[in-house]
Amino acid sequence: MSTVTISPKFQVVIPKSIREGLRLFPGQKVQAIAYGDRIEFIPVRKARELRGFLKGIDTTVKREGDRV
Repeated sequence: MSTVTISPKFQVVIPKSIREGLRLFPGQKVQAIAYGDRIEFIPVRKARELRGFLKGIDTTVKREGDRV
């Protein structure tokens, strides 16, 4: 786990290992969400980048009658 410090301008630096792991780049947008007592940053991805991200998902769940 990495610890970051909030600057006087309320800025934080995302540690290099996390940036590389999530393939973040300078200028990229992220959504900041307050979730309980923590802050989550969600990378904003282009729709084109999301193509195929559900490949291999289990679709054998029981569905309601009107969802065939």
